[in-house]
Amino acid sequence: MAFCLVLPLMLRGDSPASPPNPQPAIRIPSYVAWTEQTITLASHGDAFRGLLISRRCSHCHGSEGFSGEPFIPNLAGVDRLSLWKQLEDFRSGKRSSRAMQPIAASLSMQDSADVAAYYSMLPTSPDPQDNRAFPQAVTNSSGSEIGLRLISRGDGRRGIPPCQSCHGPVGYVKGAPALGNQNGRYLLSQLKAFSDGSRANDINMPMRSIARQLTDEEKSALAECYGEGLGPAASSPGTR
Repeated sequence: MAFCLVLPLMLRGDSPASPPNPQPAIRIPSYVAWTEQTITLASHGDAFRGLLISRRCSHCHGSEGFSGEPFIPNLAGVDRLSLWKQLEDFRSGKRSSRAMQPIAASLSMQDSADVAAYYSMLPTSPDPQDNRAFPQAVTNSSGSEIGLRLISRGDGRRGIPPCQSCHGPVGYVKGAPALGNQNGRYLLSQLKAFSDGSRANDINMPMRSIARQLTDEEKSALAECYGEGLGPAASSPGTR
């Protein structure tokens, strides 16, 4: 069976009608596609070469991967796939940062894999020679119960899953950003960014969907729980 396309007859002076409801442009959250080739590249970086490259990172993120500023993320022990993706998102502009975008732009995909391999191997136990901000003292002790509840149980009424379902029961799981040793002020800034859409590099929008439902009190409680080092205790909400 043959098909033909019938075009409407246009009289002289007629003009084509414009679409009644033009659709907004599709926004791609990340150019990273987790193919077998991509996973292999991101998983097989050279940690020693990453150590040499990371010297330009230590001023902000600390020589041991723990920052001395609570609003800057800690990188020690971060899963290499997660860190590689963030560097690639900075490089492509899918995640914005005046500090990180030019740095990431100077790295090749292999450089990013090497840096990720190095930081993923750093220990997270305290070192007397570093100047880490983590853990931070909690400012609102009443928020701990709220934070631990969201970490371990979420809120089924609002469709909010437990944080540990993606980030792991101790704040660590392969392929997801580590939270168990993360600075609280940094986490709070990222929850706010996901909530208002200024950060939008989460594929399939899991963080934007969740953060938009959290109250300001809940965002602060989550950030303080992880920033105080309570992530590993989240599986036992009654534990302090």
